[in-house]
Amino acid sequence: MKPIRVLLADDHTLVRSGIRALLERVPEVQIVAEANDGQEALRLIKGHQPDVALIDIVMPRLNGLEVAARVAKDFPNVRVIILSMYASEEYVWQALSAGAAGYLLKGANTADLEQAVKAVERGETYLSPPISKQVIKDYVQRAGGEGTLFERLTPRQREVLQLIAEGYTAKAIAQMLKVSVKTIETHRAQLMDRLGIYDVAGLVRYAIRIKLVNLEE
Repeated sequence: MKPIRVLLADDHTLVRSGIRALLERVPEVQIVAEANDGQEALRLIKGHQPDVALIDIVMPRLNGLEVAARVAKDFPNVRVIILSMYASEEYVWQALSAGAAGYLLKGANTADLEQAVKAVERGETYLSPPISKQVIKDYVQRAGGEGTLFERLTPRQREVLQLIAEGYTAKAIAQMLKVSVKTIETHRAQLMDRLGIYDVAGLVRYAIRIKLVNLEE
């Protein structure tokens, strides 16, 4: 039987090692690559074309939701499972809206992890057992398609917001994204206008509040 090829992305080495150890107990699974940030995950997904990508929701340089959205657009055959410590239905809804095929809590056991990988590889959607599918359905219906302020930002604006919150300068961000400093300054001005926040410190606080970046990092 052809193995299920899996990519694992998490910026915490110990967490990644633990998940890898669990996956190695599943005979049908083959780990093809590991990444420690979102941009590296995208690069490795492009290079390896795994069947399933297990992506941490909070990572440096590009968060898991952005990775999921880009993978859904550019690599539709790769199924993304978001790894998270948050059981909030809002985060689950955001993950599914971004194009993720599954949402797995980090406290999951080997059986849950195996079930998640196999389910999404079959084309199904998987949610960790503690998360009620009916709750998610009700939440999406209540949302009515309006979306949050963050969801109305463009993918590039969300990426720039995360990098600003991580402490990168406009020049560093420009070099990282291969655009001009002026372009980054324009994105920053648009972010402030759209969010109603008019200083960099405010943008950082907003990013921390919505858990776009991890305060513990």
